[in-house]
Amino acid sequence: MSTASTKSESQLMTGADILVKSLVDHGVDVLFAYPGGCSMPMHQSLTKFGTEVRTILPRHEQGGGFAAQGYARSTGRVGVVMATSGPGATNLVTALADAKLDSIPMVAITGQVPTGVIGTDAFQETPIVEVCRGITKHHYLVTDLEDLPRVMKEAFHIATTGRPGPVLVDMPKDVQMASISVPDEVEMNLPGYFAEAPKVAPEKVRQIAAAIKMAKRPMIYAGGGIIAAGASPQLRELVRKTGIPTTMTVMGLSSFPNQDELSMDMLGMHGSAYANYAVRDCDLLIALGVRFDDRVTGKLAEFAKHAKIIHVDIDASELNKNKPVHIPVNADVADTLNELLKIVEAPTDISQWVADCKALKAKYPFKYDESFDGILQQHAIRTLSNLTKDRDTYVSVGVGQHQMWAAQFFQFNKPRTWACSSGLGTMGFGLPAAMGVQAANPDALVIDIDGDGSFQMNIQELATCFCEKLPVKVLLLNNQHLGMVVQWEDRFNERNRAHTYLGPIDHEEARGKSNVDRFAYAQKRYPDFVGIAKGYGCGAATVSKKCDLEGALLEMINYDGPYLLDVEVPYQEHVLPMIPTQHTVDDMILE
Repeated sequence: MSTASTKSESQLMTGADILVKSLVDHGVDVLFAYPGGCSMPMHQSLTKFGTEVRTILPRHEQGGGFAAQGYARSTGRVGVVMATSGPGATNLVTALADAKLDSIPMVAITGQVPTGVIGTDAFQETPIVEVCRGITKHHYLVTDLEDLPRVMKEAFHIATTGRPGPVLVDMPKDVQMASISVPDEVEMNLPGYFAEAPKVAPEKVRQIAAAIKMAKRPMIYAGGGIIAAGASPQLRELVRKTGIPTTMTVMGLSSFPNQDELSMDMLGMHGSAYANYAVRDCDLLIALGVRFDDRVTGKLAEFAKHAKIIHVDIDASELNKNKPVHIPVNADVADTLNELLKIVEAPTDISQWVADCKALKAKYPFKYDESFDGILQQHAIRTLSNLTKDRDTYVSVGVGQHQMWAAQFFQFNKPRTWACSSGLGTMGFGLPAAMGVQAANPDALVIDIDGDGSFQMNIQELATCFCEKLPVKVLLLNNQHLGMVVQWEDRFNERNRAHTYLGPIDHEEARGKSNVDRFAYAQKRYPDFVGIAKGYGCGAATVSKKCDLEGALLEMINYDGPYLLDVEVPYQEHVLPMIPTQHTVDDMILE
């Protein structure tokens, strides 16, 4: 008999109450939830638990899903979102796919039509478990109320152990309303699921230490696994002990301080030229919690082709998946680094290599035209970074050029201060993610650096920021275009405009061959973002002159409440460096 069936003490509870109590028992203090017919019992139950769980009402379920991600990314704890059946559930799909690709711990709870009508095309019915089968770490359709306590325990366990990820729990309405006697304790039933990462073999640790000792041109390549494992302190100590230059993926940003002299910043398609050249020339590449993503490697056969490669990852399926490596290590990266730090010694002599890396960094810095008398996107982000460097600051981004410029020009020092949709690249991520970060970190300065295209995809969450008293700041880099697509049109499609202008269609830039210069602005501003933000109750202003930028940023930072700063920027500026898809570092575009 199971533990559940042998407990003598139990209490009669509805399914909705069981579910909500399980959230409390798992330490959930913030929930993002949008009600509907098939989730109403759970919302009614939430009101019984007072202030134990703060329920935040997003204005769209996708916003709630990204807010749960922002909570999880900034804390390492499980982000929880709830939606009703049918369209409410399908509105979570993109957020779940996003969390799966970026390994974010998340539990999504959806209402479902009563069990008796599942499969009949009932009103607001979708088979959400089937829809999400390939984009969740695990998923449940609860048809027997007795299973619910176990399911909830398993959901949180699966979301947070091993390689983190999203778990879906689908709750039919009749299951929510039924009642049973609930045991005090339940046992999980997860045959074949190995929650604990394999312990790193001592021989593997010795191999890594020996490879480091012998290397002449070593590089550390740090990814999101460092953040997920809480291994930033170990990474920093490894660099201190060995003196090895370190580069990060876009997911790995904030794991190692950008300001450190051994930081080579981000690598990859829009990473630093100095990081990409250093990886090309290294003789040892220590890959920690990465997946050799195509946006990092370009042409796989040419990536770090002269290097011995060490790859440490908690997910065995990532080892040798994209790039064959010499020392694969299936283990928790924090545990591996802890063991390595006990025996590792600095390489015999890498002084020349370190000097070469520093010279590359001096020769190929992230740069922009500082003589331009208007506001360039890079300048706005660098100025914001300088103004907030001594504050407890968190940054989220949408997706596009502004995302890459933020990765290049914002200087991070503390882990989990950067929230970026990296694997899926989801426009509309920035504002709701910032909302979740702010809910988790109420005393911090939380800034969404966004573009006008991405921002409009979840602009309705300004209402949530105002009504829920979440003082998120939005730095809107407004160029009136889908800037990254414009850049690709310019580089690879002879500047032919194909639906990348976001204003009225009678503008000359709406279609056809473009012949404008680099610093061109869209003449008509659409929509009125300041008016929209003020309509939602937020503070707002616009700025177009370089001399006014710092003052406008300070006004935004110091405003008591949510605030949008609409920054007028040109639309022909390109994110550089750039390595075209499936090309190599030798094809990198620098100018």
